Order: sequence, then structure tokens, then C-alpha cells
Amino acid sequence: MDEEKRITVRLPAELHERLAAQAKRDRRSVNGEIVYLLEVALTDPSADGESP
Repeated sequence: MDEEKRITVRLPAELHERLAAQAKRDRRSVNGEIVYLLEVALTDPSADGESP
């Protein structure tokens, strides 16, 4: 990443807890886990580009 942008995201507490647990399992920070999941979601070739 050449440049980083900061954003504020409001998450339901339950979603944050799930992210934190998954990040711990994957040995990443919560921020790192969110970045990883977004990268995977945005590069998934099976995605049809439509919102659910």
C-alpha cells in the first residue's frame, strides 16, 4: 500500500466481537482482519458485482 486512508466505521458490538475473535485466530489485529476480508471480498472472481 503506497498510501493509507483513515475512516471511521460504526459496527454492531456483536460484529466487532466476531471480527476480534477471528482476528485473534488469524493472529492479526482487528484492522488487519478487516483489510484482509475486504481484499478477499473485492478480488473474489466468483462475485457477481451485485449487492445481496
